[in-house]
Amino acid sequence: MQFPIDRVVQYNFPTRIRSGFGARHEIGPYLLAEGQKRPLIVTDAELAKLPIPGDLEKELNGAGLSAKIFAGVQGNPVESQVTAGVAVFRAHNADSIVALGGGAAMDVAKAITLMAHHPGKLFDYEDVPGTKPVDQTIPFFVTVPTTAGTGTEVGRSTVISDDTTHAKKIMFSPRLLARCVFADPELTLGLPARVTAATGMDALTHLVEAYLANDYHPICDGIALEGVRLVAQSLVQCTEYAKAKDPGSDDHRRVRGMMLNAAMMGGIAFQKGLGAVHSTAHPLSTVFDFHHGLANGIMIPYVMRFNAEAVPERFVTLAQAAGIANPGPDSFIHWLENLKEQLGIPRTISEAGAKKEGLEDLVRFAVLDVCHAMNPRPVSEGDFRNIYTKAFGS
Repeated sequence: MQFPIDRVVQYNFPTRIRSGFGARHEIGPYLLAEGQKRPLIVTDAELAKLPIPGDLEKELNGAGLSAKIFAGVQGNPVESQVTAGVAVFRAHNADSIVALGGGAAMDVAKAITLMAHHPGKLFDYEDVPGTKPVDQTIPFFVTVPTTAGTGTEVGRSTVISDDTTHAKKIMFSPRLLARCVFADPELTLGLPARVTAATGMDALTHLVEAYLANDYHPICDGIALEGVRLVAQSLVQCTEYAKAKDPGSDDHRRVRGMMLNAAMMGGIAFQKGLGAVHSTAHPLSTVFDFHHGLANGIMIPYVMRFNAEAVPERFVTLAQAAGIANPGPDSFIHWLENLKEQLGIPRTISEAGAKKEGLEDLVRFAVLDVCHAMNPRPVSEGDFRNIYTKAFGS
């Protein structure tokens, strides 16, 4: 069955999801029905330049709520943005949070949700042994994705960087799961082609790495494979429609809906685990401030070549899900490379503007990154250096 463009449908996995064109117009009545009165809309500075946040604020206020916007999210999210957001939450006497935007806005919104009523500093709650438990009141929390990328709108963790060291830290708790996701593809129709491409590669990387992650989780595997199928059938088309500035033909609406669902499926599937693509991409954001989706898009074929010999049968299944003729490791990797070219993703790190002088910093951060613990093939410091060297184009 194709994505329905004429109605909003509901899923209940892992939380309530209202999916369809116009779903965002249900937010006000939903919050009122749940007894909420003073929502804080958390969004990013770039999105705040567009009508979307202001329109939502007006709509919520018109429904009888008292809404306020916090638009202090910029670039890769850092702790100081969370601190500023918590201050606005308290000054507004907010009782709920509406996360509106892409992965950065979602991560900051979740962290504000965590710190609204928890003492101490954000990283006191990092997901490592010996830290503080998430055991205080959590404000009512809903998400409204405006990109089809991270899938964090359905996730239970937030990734925030240290302002000084730029090291990424993960805070995790099932209590950070949104009470409802309003997945409205209409909000993605106007995304530029480069944003569509980068966020789409982020979604695809989550799906592929989740499927390859070194653990047994058939539920996540099934979700990941269906997500790969949806991406294969929609991402290039979404990007082409973006290039053509298509205002929203029926087919454009349909493929945007498919991509938004694929992104959420990636966010669900990677609770199984991720892998070395993320461990090589995170340092690119840390060292060179690369957009996370762009970093994943650059690195994925290089890491897949490294992984292919460990689980070749899994690459056959991935290729089948993507609809590739003669499915196998080589054909799947060639498909990834061709997909990058079609989307305009740089072939190498150098083409994206980074200098090889940062190689050793990248390797150092990659070794420390937790994601490669689930990679299907163990990755040593030397392996990371070789992968980066090839990805630089040398």
